[in-house]
Amino acid sequence: MEITRNEARRRFEAEVENKLGVLEYHVAGKSIVFTHTGVPPEIEGRGIASALTKAGLEYAREHHLKVVPQCPFVREYLMKHSEYGDLLS
Repeated sequence: MEITRNEARRRFEAEVENKLGVLEYHVAGKSIVFTHTGVPPEIEGRGIASALTKAGLEYAREHHLKVVPQCPFVREYLMKHSEYGDLLS
């Protein structure tokens, strides 16, 4: 699955079977705020939201941004993946 960053729309995207999963964000200073993860019901259960979240967290790490997980899915992902704990603001 290919994850792309759509800078104009401030989101990470994954297209699967012509359906679009997204992880929305905005950058505030030296932080990235993840606000919403959305995957259409037709393609749920395939790890798309997790892949989007991982891509977003890796982007944060590469760009030295602290993470503000407003999205419940991202918060839960971070609780299960302690390797990203250093990114929390």
